Amino acid sequence: MSDDKPFTKAEDFHPGVLSLFDKYVHGIIDRRAFLRDAARFAVGSMTAAGLLDALSPKFAQAQKIAPGDKRIAVARVEIDSPKGYGKVLAYRAKPAKASGKLPVVLVVHENRGLNPHIEDIARRLALENFIAIAPDALHPLGGYPGDEDAARELFQKLDQEKTKEDFLAAARHAKADPEGNGKLGAVGFCYGGGIVNFLAARLPDLQAGVPFYGMAPPIADVAKIKAALQLHFAGTDERINQAWPAYEKALKEAKVRYEAFTYPGTQHGFNNDTTPRYDEAAANLAWQRTLAFFNKQLRS
Repeated sequence: MSDDKPFTKAEDFHPGVLSLFDKYVHGIIDRRAFLRDAARFAVGSMTAAGLLDALSPKFAQAQKIAPGDKRIAVARVEIDSPKGYGKVLAYRAKPAKASGKLPVVLVVHENRGLNPHIEDIARRLALENFIAIAPDALHPLGGYPGDEDAARELFQKLDQEKTKEDFLAAARHAKADPEGNGKLGAVGFCYGGGIVNFLAARLPDLQAGVPFYGMAPPIADVAKIKAALQLHFAGTDERINQAWPAYEKALKEAKVRYEAFTYPGTQHGFNNDTTPRYDEAAANLAWQRTLAFFNKQLRS
């Protein structure tokens, strides 16, 4: 594209840049390697650093529900996690004027901790009459640092076995929420999608799991899944999609209730409306499917 147009959508970027960015955000390459290799895709006045900035999240611009919205009530809750890091801090959002017991949905972030986008997702669920609980895996290291690069660096320092125990503790806490109806769902994105798959294999009393472009669990664990699953995949996401055929085969053999959707032409992260990889049509459809699935599985 010419250098006088903004880089605002995935199609504005060369596929090579998108591939490099995916490797960068998942720790396969570092910032220096991204800038070095992206330089060959720079156009006009758009430098490699400019490409990285254009692809990085813009939280304020994408926010849909303000933290102080009077229709919801939000709080920080501390959860005991004796097998994990000891304590988990989570963001809790619910309707301000809830009537009766509500389903609870655990919201699992990407590999940057509990950033403003995931908090906004929790608030969106609260407006749909759910209690949303979003743990921060980075809490043991001081919490989300307010910077995506710093968050990724911190994330690599976590002991993932302890972190998984923290998510298990958060899920059990969510299911036992005194304002909940005893039914638990979980939705996660990227790393969080992988955690939803993990929770489904570890928690027999998880009712519904919705992983967005998440890593599959070990095939040997699939038979343990009791939850109903709704899985969302980006069309252009070889790193995640290559595991799906074996995962689906195992789901069928174990007679797990599931439905899966792939959104052609979309990039990994298409639901995240803070970056140019966001695909509005696919994200809206996936979100409506998610809400309908949770309503069916958690309210009946």
